[in-house]
Amino acid sequence: MKLLVVNGPNLNLLGRRQPEIYGTKSLADIERELRESFPEVEFEFFQSNHEGAIIDALCATDARGVVLNAGAYTHTSLAIADAIAGTGLPVVEVHLSNIFAREEIRRQSLIAPVCRGCISGFGADSYKLAVASFLQ
Repeated sequence: MKLLVVNGPNLNLLGRRQPEIYGTKSLADIERELRESFPEVEFEFFQSNHEGAIIDALCATDARGVVLNAGAYTHTSLAIADAIAGTGLPVVEVHLSNIFAREEIRRQSLIAPVCRGCISGFGADSYKLAVASFLQ
């Protein structure tokens, strides 16, 4: 099974950016752990700070599913929500922090209604839980 793992804005700063909220693992650490934990999965990883590039990646993939941490675009991007709906791909929304325990603006997800599910608040393990959901 091939899965696309998409990370949005500022996630390239993981490990350095607000570790008290997002943890100390880098994006490379998370990718390595996914490969090690799920050797049967073919992963394609993509990160961008640009909304259009994320949409292009969603529309161009031949993966069977998507693990998406849209970062702040979760709360602002109807365009990403439309791309998810338009592709018909199963998408699991992930967040390192518990977005529902944070600022009011972060408690709303514009992409959740078009996603298969949402995993929030388990740190880097949120990604592993999302991948596991595709394998069941």
